[in-house]
Amino acid sequence: MVPKNYKRTKHTCYYTYLAMSSVFSLPPILFLTFREMYGISYTLLGTLVLVNFCTQLAIDLVFSFFTKYFNIKKTIRVMPLLTAAGLLIYALVPAIWPQHAYTGLLIGTVVFSVAAGLCEVLLSPLVAALPSDNPDRDMSMLHSLYAYGVVTVVIVSTIYLNIFGTENWLYLTLFWAALPILSSVLYCISPIPDMDMTQGQAENSRGNRRNMGFVLCVACIFFGSAAENAMTNWISSYMENIIQIPKAAGDVLGMALFAVLLGLGRTLYAKYGKNISNVLLAGMIGAVVCYLVAGLSPYGAVSMIACVFAGFCTSMLWPGTLIFMEEKFPALGVAAYALMAAGGDLGGSVAPQLLGAVTDMVSESSWAAELGSTLSLSAEQVGMKTGMLSAAFFPILGTVVLFILRKYFANRKKIEA
Repeated sequence: MVPKNYKRTKHTCYYTYLAMSSVFSLPPILFLTFREMYGISYTLLGTLVLVNFCTQLAIDLVFSFFTKYFNIKKTIRVMPLLTAAGLLIYALVPAIWPQHAYTGLLIGTVVFSVAAGLCEVLLSPLVAALPSDNPDRDMSMLHSLYAYGVVTVVIVSTIYLNIFGTENWLYLTLFWAALPILSSVLYCISPIPDMDMTQGQAENSRGNRRNMGFVLCVACIFFGSAAENAMTNWISSYMENIIQIPKAAGDVLGMALFAVLLGLGRTLYAKYGKNISNVLLAGMIGAVVCYLVAGLSPYGAVSMIACVFAGFCTSMLWPGTLIFMEEKFPALGVAAYALMAAGGDLGGSVAPQLLGAVTDMVSESSWAAELGSTLSLSAEQVGMKTGMLSAAFFPILGTVVLFILRKYFANRKKIEA
């Protein structure tokens, strides 16, 4: 039998991650437009973000426990079409029935969030299952393309909205909806390898000690995702509020530059990286420093550099934990990747919510106004800086988990020797 050529499959996975980035980065760019055009409150707009992450988390958990009931190959091929369908609903319902705009945005969010959850659960094990001379490089490259996709979406969308006006956001959304359709076509003509649909060695381990290692990996990806997504969701607002630059500049200098460094860190590891344990530890410690500088520095330029450089520090925390897990627990199944994705999504939903809650609570306090007058800051600026300091809690705990994880595997190596 002639061996299958999986090169096109791998490139399709790369393109899919690139095309899927619009699901995460386009809605925040349009939130202000929705508020102005349809009168949707900030609370309801924030609920869309929560629905996005909760839907992804639900998909992660479903695949963790019911993987055997799914036809994985068919699911992979349908997944991009769900992305396109969700974005179409997101765009068309508010345009055709503006009185039901929020309902359309909510339904569209649920649909493309299902696709996003499937993407996180299935693409990493699919790439891991492809024959490769350097699987770590392939995994890092896969996740780097998501970051470059965010950069592309932010820059293209910002330019479009500034040239054609926010009232024409519909056509921009339809453009991003068309891109995933090509992924579905490519998957249909590309070979997809068989993948283990069980927990693999994460379940069939030698007692609780081995299972504890997997639990620590889930905790690590939780704190790593929290460190990344707290900044991802708030960096543009931080730029506008603390440094007081226009929204378009905040999106480009904030979110886009953060994503550039996020992708750069993953690309560099794909080309030169080794010893993922040290890379993860350096990333966690670096993220702690970035959050502390952003929260404490009185200089806007220094705070901006810290926020952007957090993209580089957190770049390998999600994919790096997957690489670490694959090294320590070979032959894992799809369900194990789903549990890891659940940990990452939970961190990505909890951290931004905590940062926002701390910012609101502090901004409304009397001491924030008093401290702000001393530092020549508004109460809201004091609140946002305090929120950044609170977010440092996640990479600090992530650093502790990594030290425990390293010690655990060092001890296990001695026992197995």
